[in-house]
Amino acid sequence: MHTTFLRRALLFAFSFFSIIYSFGQPSPFLTGEEDLPKDYLSKEFHAGRREALRQMMPDNSVMVVIAYPTRTFSNDVEYKYHPNPDMYYFSGYKEPHSLLLLFKDEQTDSAGNKYSEVLFVQKRNAAAEQWTGKRLGAEGSRIRLGISMSLNGEDFTSFPVDFSKFDRIIFDRFPVDIPNGRDKADLYDLVQQFKQKAAIPEDYSKEKKFDNRSYREITAKLREIKTPEEMTLIRKAVEISCQGQNEVMKAVRPDMSEMEIQGLHEFVHKKYGAEDVGYGSIIGSGENGCTLHYEENTKTKIGNSMLLMDVGAEYHGYTADVTRTIPAGGKFGDAEKAVYQLVYDAQEAAFSTLKDGSKWADAEKAARDVITEGLVKLGIAKDKAEANKYYPHGLGHHIGMDVHDRGTYTNLKKDMVITIEPGIYIPSNSNCDKKWWGIAVRIEDDARITENGYELLSSFAPRKIEEIEKMISQKSALDDFKLPPLKSAEKKAF
Repeated sequence: MHTTFLRRALLFAFSFFSIIYSFGQPSPFLTGEEDLPKDYLSKEFHAGRREALRQMMPDNSVMVVIAYPTRTFSNDVEYKYHPNPDMYYFSGYKEPHSLLLLFKDEQTDSAGNKYSEVLFVQKRNAAAEQWTGKRLGAEGSRIRLGISMSLNGEDFTSFPVDFSKFDRIIFDRFPVDIPNGRDKADLYDLVQQFKQKAAIPEDYSKEKKFDNRSYREITAKLREIKTPEEMTLIRKAVEISCQGQNEVMKAVRPDMSEMEIQGLHEFVHKKYGAEDVGYGSIIGSGENGCTLHYEENTKTKIGNSMLLMDVGAEYHGYTADVTRTIPAGGKFGDAEKAVYQLVYDAQEAAFSTLKDGSKWADAEKAARDVITEGLVKLGIAKDKAEANKYYPHGLGHHIGMDVHDRGTYTNLKKDMVITIEPGIYIPSNSNCDKKWWGIAVRIEDDARITENGYELLSSFAPRKIEEIEKMISQKSALDDFKLPPLKSAEKKAF
């Protein structure tokens, strides 16, 4: 009897204080965090990015950053939420249903308070947080993110911003198919209110005041150059990805499935603290590697074929992008070795062009020339024009908060982080000797551009033929990871 009473009293107290929290009292995110990572981006980083943004904005302008919508996985289950990288970059806020206003010039409210940014966030709600996790709320955003003008989303309706006075209203393309939930301050309502407040017509493409183009140009120029704080996280994401490649090389066996290999990669990532992958893991054995974005990973036995593994860990919002192609049986065959060496030589040719001020086009040409000439020499293609069909993609891209990160593609600049990823893909029934059929090779590495060259961030994973074969011959920490057979797989008589 006394135990039941005590339990009820504790439940009442918990419910009471949950309600108090939901109305803006000191919030639980401020306590019990001694076991959380300590290397997230700092609020000073985000403040610095906002100030850099203002320096690039045109006179008398306002930029509006809109959160990404939530997405349904199945019925009433949602995908894990991934924030709009621009929202995270400029504010540090990672929750949905938010909107950020950034002003070129300082504004003054009716009470005489000065401000240059306003963040509208999800309101604290104890009942909702019990299901989906703690929210920062307006107060938490002020404390944690250092944005003094942080308000609940429901305050946007009455917030006195006169968009008509600005010469430019800069915003990205609106998200499509935004769910319209019961909350009157969700993303759907925030977007509708913004459109009304700014008097944005249905077709605004020809009106200079409503500016999508500047949004992309400005954010690309900012995000393409990585700060030292960003580089710390990128280096960790890349090293984690390389360690995943190394452990799989050591653990790989012909009787493994593509899905098992994917799991080994991602287990290593999680063991090192990476929250996710930056894109769907690509594990293509044999001809499956000829599909550039092959993500099914359903082949039950990889056999002794070549194995293309394009997997990148995402660590605190920054993603790596590392690809290795290895012989699952432990040794490259003669045809496999010839194609692999050609791709390696093309990558080395591209690397040799990299430095501050060099051109993307020069790196692209250097790699493509090696591949097309080599394919003709090997007899796989009759001429350079035909050779191009075996190398159907570009050389590389920026990486950062997105795996294909925001950036420009003219001249390379110091502290850009890019991939260099030449490849050759020869599907069955190609117009060449059958010995080449089903060979797919891509080697992808991540590099930071320096003043006189580049820093190879992904050097932790071997690229040379002999180094890969040596790695495969080593014992893996995963070798002894064995699970009992499933009972449900046993045949039963009925």
